Amino acid sequence: MTEKYAVVVIGGGAAGLSAALVLGRARHRTLVVDAGEPRNAPAAHMQGFLTRDGMPPAEFLALGREEIARYGVELVRDRVVEVTRGEDLTGVQGEDFTEVQGENLSGAQGEGFTVVLAGGRTVRARRLVVATGLKDELPAVAGVAERFGRDVLHCPFCHGWEVRDQPFGVLASSPASVHQALMVSQWSKDVRFFLHTVAEEELSDEDLRRLATAGVEVVPGEVAGLVVEDDRLTGIRLADGTEHARSVLFLAPRAVPRTGLLEGLGAELHDTPFGAYPVVDATGLTTVPGVWAAGNAIGFAEQVVHAASGGYRAASAIVGDLLMSDLDAAAQV
Repeated sequence: MTEKYAVVVIGGGAAGLSAALVLGRARHRTLVVDAGEPRNAPAAHMQGFLTRDGMPPAEFLALGREEIARYGVELVRDRVVEVTRGEDLTGVQGEDFTEVQGENLSGAQGEGFTVVLAGGRTVRARRLVVATGLKDELPAVAGVAERFGRDVLHCPFCHGWEVRDQPFGVLASSPASVHQALMVSQWSKDVRFFLHTVAEEELSDEDLRRLATAGVEVVPGEVAGLVVEDDRLTGIRLADGTEHARSVLFLAPRAVPRTGLLEGLGAELHDTPFGAYPVVDATGLTTVPGVWAAGNAIGFAEQVVHAASGGYRAASAIVGDLLMSDLDAAAQV
């Protein structure tokens, strides 16, 4: 028989685990499906999360998994490959569902989703939390991928303190990279902005003025690769052979939101400079009834602390939503 849950959480990062914790404490039978691909896996430490500053991401997630287990939340290492909704639960009532922790999982007639996992398991849920995050696509520059999360970085709020006052490079991917070059100057006064494939004429007069005022040196020419010695970045090499001594390189990965499941359910998306993300309300509810999203599934700039908060908000909204649904269904009997 197909297993039934009150909520299936798709994604076991900070957002998904936070949602699962709240749902478990609210006595809802919850399943977390985790593919094991956290966005911050390349980083040795996560920063800026009060009381968890400097903790390795893997340790943070391990603690989260221990916490949700205390409340009976099940976690499975697998990938969701298909979700369907609506008619799959129509007519399923009362005894067809199991009482779990005092909770009747039948709910209103017609509610629910069927969730198919890559491993062959199929489960049903009344509500979904999609916390699938996004994937970072790195510039095709030799050496960048191997050093990403070490001395090739993307977020000064995540890593700026740890590399403060070192010689920075910033790799342009578009004229908008000026913003990143200006931001990192908060952490070092020795910043060189490598235009790479961006022509200097593409920068506005305001861009050039701000860069000059911040003391950021603009370096034209395509970047060919990195100079690495004794397993550390020591320089940036241009296509013409010129080398610039640098010990840190900031860049902006191309964000690829993992929205396939949401699109399959018919969720409305909106375009941003960092990809298309689902339209959500203040709790993370998408335009698909019964489906919430949280973490990097709703935006590029969701840090770990934001993701955890978003998961909490989504879960608390779901608890109220399920309660009202059950009360309304009971009143109609």
